[in-house]
Amino acid sequence: MTTFMQRKEDVSRKWLIIDAEGKPLGRVASRAASILRGKHKATFTPHVDGGDFIIIINASKVDLTGRKLDNKIYYNHSGYPGGLRERTAKTMRENYPIEMIERAVHGMLPKGRLGRQMGKKLFVYAGAEHNQQAQKPVQIELTGSVK
Repeated sequence: MTTFMQRKEDVSRKWLIIDAEGKPLGRVASRAASILRGKHKATFTPHVDGGDFIIIINASKVDLTGRKLDNKIYYNHSGYPGGLRERTAKTMRENYPIEMIERAVHGMLPKGRLGRQMGKKLFVYAGAEHNQQAQKPVQIELTGSVK
């Protein structure tokens, strides 16, 4: 018996929506990363981008547990001396909610070309409206399985 290996030509993709309103950031990001990677499918192959497209709506209403709003700090550095910028999670959620979710999901994807390719299938919106109505996306719950 041979081991099944999926080919990129045989991948079929669906469009899925995750509503982040009131859900913890880590739960939303880990579920999205798993779907982007294709781990929810029986045909999962580690070296092939076999995942589905993900639309995350209501990013500005994502929840952070504990005292993370005040204690969690996001760092950026320009590369120049003194170019370190620090922002708290509260500032990120108020001013940059899309970037906050994208950072969380991209951190859970593989590093390298394959991970960057998977990251291009992620679409995050701060509000409830999105631009992918033509693809007829299906809404999923975080705990439920994808069919």
